[in-house]
Amino acid sequence: MCCAIVSLLSLMGCSASSHKAAVQNDTTDRISVGTVQREIRVGMSSADVVAALGSPNMVTTDDQRREVWVYDKISTEVSYSASSGYGTLLLVGGTVGSGAASRSQRTLTVVVKFDNEQKVRDFAYRQSSF
Repeated sequence: MCCAIVSLLSLMGCSASSHKAAVQNDTTDRISVGTVQREIRVGMSSADVVAALGSPNMVTTDDQRREVWVYDKISTEVSYSASSGYGTLLLVGGTVGSGAASRSQRTLTVVVKFDNEQKVRDFAYRQSSF
C-alpha cells in the first residue's frame, strides 16, 4: 500500500513538472523586443514581417491608404508557493498550511507602417511590465 501511494505521488509530480516544461517551451506566437530589434528592418516586405512576427492582431490604413499593422501581446505569469505541516495529537491529525501567490503581467505593442509598395517604412514598439 505504501509503495502504491509513493508511486502515485511520484507520477503526479512527474506529470506536473512535464506540464510545466511543455508550457514554458511553447514558443508559438511569442514576440519579444529582441525579435523586433533583430528581425524588423525598414524596406523589408510584408511577407518577411509575417515570417518574423506572425500575423498581426489588427490591420488599419492611414490617411494615405497605407497599411499599418499592430501586434499587441500580453503575458501573465502566476507563481504560487505553499507549505504545510502535519501534526498528530492523541491520534487526532490535522494539517496547517500557508501560501503566497504573485502575479505579473507584461505587454508588448509593435506598430509596423508600410509604404505604397508594401515595404516597411517605419516601426515602433513599446514594452511594459507590472
